[in-house]
Amino acid sequence: MIRVTIYNEYVHEREDEAIREVYPEGIHMTLKQQLEDEEITVRTVTLDDLPDGLSDEVLAETDVLIWWGHIRHREVPDEVAQRVQQAVLKGMGAIFLHSAHHSKPFRLLMGTSCNLTWREDGDSELVWVINPAHPIAQGIGRFIKLEHEEAYGEPFTVPEPDELVFIGTYDGGEVFRSGCCYRKENGRVFYFQPGHESYRTYHHPDVIRVLKNAIHWANPIYRVPELVCPHVKKPLED
Repeated sequence: MIRVTIYNEYVHEREDEAIREVYPEGIHMTLKQQLEDEEITVRTVTLDDLPDGLSDEVLAETDVLIWWGHIRHREVPDEVAQRVQQAVLKGMGAIFLHSAHHSKPFRLLMGTSCNLTWREDGDSELVWVINPAHPIAQGIGRFIKLEHEEAYGEPFTVPEPDELVFIGTYDGGEVFRSGCCYRKENGRVFYFQPGHESYRTYHHPDVIRVLKNAIHWANPIYRVPELVCPHVKKPLED
């Protein structure tokens, strides 16, 4: 089994009736219900559960962490962000969704501001598959059509992705690197842009297919208990 932990702020769904209608039990529970299968098991954590909800012990028992955050990024303790960063460097996989581009752990891993342009007008979006041979794109056609999504636009101030899987285009003309893959030391990171809280993005079967593919792609291949810089006292050959 691939052990997945989903972190969700769980703020919008409790404070806004319209959003609660879209995600009655929270984005985290909607994702859990759709992602769990015979190969994937899911636990959920919300902002109220921090810091202990993402302790070193929890992260050690997590193969892939999925992160959704928006208006409460600053309330995530720095120690939690650092734990996540270290866990990824040791080999844990991580998937950052939508506005998690500004989350503390994503910024730590990227080492940049991770800024972008944005506009919320309910545009439709086409998420184009530009790397159809990539494991994360398997089972998806030429594009995913989302009837409504928050428009993100370039420049997206992240490091050049190791692999770019998707590009999004919007009614208003914006273009955005919507699916970015990174290898960070021993771990794999995937950023996936769709997922504004007001829209039914996480009810779309192709979006769920992408996330399942990403879980399998990010599942650790190699994981170390600690990061070390060993001092070798003798040469390899005497």
